[in-house]
Amino acid sequence: MKKAGLALAAAALLILAAYHALIFYDNEFRYGRMRQTPAVKPHEEPLIPMEAGVVPLAGGDGLLRLLPAEELSPPFALDDPGRRERGRAVYFTFCAQCHGPGYDGHGTVGQSFAPLPTDLRSPAVQEKAPGALFHSVSYGIPGGRQPALDTTIPVSDRWSVVAFVKSLGPRP
Repeated sequence: MKKAGLALAAAALLILAAYHALIFYDNEFRYGRMRQTPAVKPHEEPLIPMEAGVVPLAGGDGLLRLLPAEELSPPFALDDPGRRERGRAVYFTFCAQCHGPGYDGHGTVGQSFAPLPTDLRSPAVQEKAPGALFHSVSYGIPGGRQPALDTTIPVSDRWSVVAFVKSLGPRP
């Protein structure tokens, strides 16, 4: 019983000493203490007025996401050779790893997927409206493996990819 009391007293003394050491350290610490640093208090100062034109009120990718795919149309002719060539370059940079150089879903990365990525020359893809293809490239396919590329590829380049894919035509 005596040993238990001594152990309890020693533990209490140790806790008390640690507490006083922490208080001393907190009071004498020469670097900034949290309670003495300036606090951010946005309610105490008026808000800075925002310049006109900082927030876009028209256009932008957010509007494209909200519009139904059927209502989207490319900002240029899909048969423009320059746009198709740009779409080809973007395709081989961002899409060929999965869809493959033959556009059949047998890309280096795509081979590991089950099911394989979509054959871009299949009637199912070729019969889609350009706006639907744009939505698939931009925002992914729900429940599918197509990633959303809206933050990776600019809007005009995504439309160029659509022009390129449409130019491939259906597989014979």
